[in-house]
Amino acid sequence: MQEKQNTNNSQENILPEEENHIIAERLSKLEKLRAAGPAYPNDFVKKDLLGDVRTKYEQSSGEVLQETPVEVAIAGRVMLKRVMGKASFVTLKDGTGSLQLFVNKGELGDELYDFFKKMIDLGDIIGVTGTLFRTKTNELTVRVKTLRLLSKNIRPLPDKFRGIADKELRYRQRYVDLIVNEDSRQVFITRSKIIAATRQFMMEHGFMEVETPMLHPIPGGANAKPFITHHNALDMDMYLRIAPELYLKRLIVGGFERVFELNRSFRNEGVDVRHNPEFTMMEFYAAYKEYHWLMGYTEKLLRTVAEKTIGTAQIEYQGNKIDLSRPFDRLTVVEAINKYCPQYSAEQLSSEEFLRNETARLGEPQKPGLGLGALQMALFEAAVESQLIQPTYIIDYPIEISPLARASDTKKGITERFELFIAGRETANGFSELNDPQDQAARFSAQAKLKASGDDEAMYYDADYIRALEYGLPPTGGCGVGLDRFVMLLTNSASIRDVLLFPHMRPEG
Repeated sequence: MQEKQNTNNSQENILPEEENHIIAERLSKLEKLRAAGPAYPNDFVKKDLLGDVRTKYEQSSGEVLQETPVEVAIAGRVMLKRVMGKASFVTLKDGTGSLQLFVNKGELGDELYDFFKKMIDLGDIIGVTGTLFRTKTNELTVRVKTLRLLSKNIRPLPDKFRGIADKELRYRQRYVDLIVNEDSRQVFITRSKIIAATRQFMMEHGFMEVETPMLHPIPGGANAKPFITHHNALDMDMYLRIAPELYLKRLIVGGFERVFELNRSFRNEGVDVRHNPEFTMMEFYAAYKEYHWLMGYTEKLLRTVAEKTIGTAQIEYQGNKIDLSRPFDRLTVVEAINKYCPQYSAEQLSSEEFLRNETARLGEPQKPGLGLGALQMALFEAAVESQLIQPTYIIDYPIEISPLARASDTKKGITERFELFIAGRETANGFSELNDPQDQAARFSAQAKLKASGDDEAMYYDADYIRALEYGLPPTGGCGVGLDRFVMLLTNSASIRDVLLFPHMRPEG
């Protein structure tokens, strides 16, 4: 157990006037440091990571450490400081963990120990050298021989035990959140592991990672409102990509038969617990595969990544137990409505008038000219989607809302498309790709008419993509996985902002 820490120096419940006083006091110290020499030295050589030191010597007894001294050169942030006359204890933290320091006047000498007491504050970054030993309470500790201030903390840290209670402040000042909130740090460590495991899985299955443009002359690949910018040298408007789909399928035309991209995409739409204007997807495309294969592959991908990163495919999320280890359910839109909302009759689900009135009653946004399939989809989104807690594929979407998906050869008006829902939200979207250039051109034309009539999310006509299809796109399946939402699931995070290091916010003030 660590030595008992005195928290008198932790800035607990700091009022604005107190904070201003602390900042003024620390700025005064900084001026003294500048007068004495470099205030931000850059020549300390850090040789050891705190986490590595703790792991390597955690089992070493005090006797062993005394018989065989271990020298360390470490650096990190002062998180706790307890001054007791001629001896003091400090908790030092770096990116790998924390370790206790024992700072002794007899070891440092009068001048350096006095500097430590008066000039070192909580939040300062220091470099120390010393030897390992164990205290009377058996805490692994560094007996400090030398100490240097490397970077002065001017603004006081939030109270260590309360962290940052204001979530908005945590999102705006993520750097502070990461200093004091270990839970936040672990979320982003897990996120990094999820990205790495996803990449590894794809490469192990023969997919080549590629990079496609983020600035598009024509926004395509999804029904979404783009961000618009202007390229001065070319004197043309360009768009931040809403999806990499059309470029990735051009690569399939070019002969790369399995490609994927871990990509940032942008949509100029609303912000809520599930949406951020900038987000991360993984899109992949495989030649000679169709949507049933895609569903099995995506299921295996998510299950494997969960097992590798959090050690299990059975997840606790916001009070629900979600099982990724079992085969995912597969339902059509109507089957899902019948299962989760049995109050609707077959007659009602076949009536455009009823569906239009019912979706309006449920508050679903109304778009003119929707056919039966799209109206059934609107009812599904309003009444069923939030109930899909366990992993569920909704399959066979109507053509009118699936402009890039291949039409079914056996079901009129239906495409070979699916969306995966987990915890009541869409996590993946995939389909057998439409590779008939004439059919695709007709669908682009229909989308262009919708855009001309005021639908900001309708697609543009992309003549170059049609030209690419005319060279021949083999039968292909493609899928996009929302990695931010998957990270939310595996880290039990309620909001997408909890899994983005720097989520977009309204301006301060």
